[in-house]
Amino acid sequence: MRAWIRRALTRARWVQGPHVKKLVRLEEPPPERLVLAVQFCVVAVAGLFAVQVACIVFLKTWNGEVFAAITGLVGVVTGVLLGREP
Repeated sequence: MRAWIRRALTRARWVQGPHVKKLVRLEEPPPERLVLAVQFCVVAVAGLFAVQVACIVFLKTWNGEVFAAITGLVGVVTGVLLGREP
């Protein structure tokens, strides 16, 4: 999963080479802390989703606090993935 997150957050720019008139693709990988933070948020969303399903199955009730935490973490992950400039 970490490789997928790293690929999704990698910036790619086309720059002109110093001696050649061809364009060269320059990739800037994201900081490792950002990759680990996004990975933690994705794992936390999966865990909270499992807790919400368990509440529905065993307690037969909807837990609003767990749902609020899920939507918050989904917003964080979406903001990081879409907010990072390509």
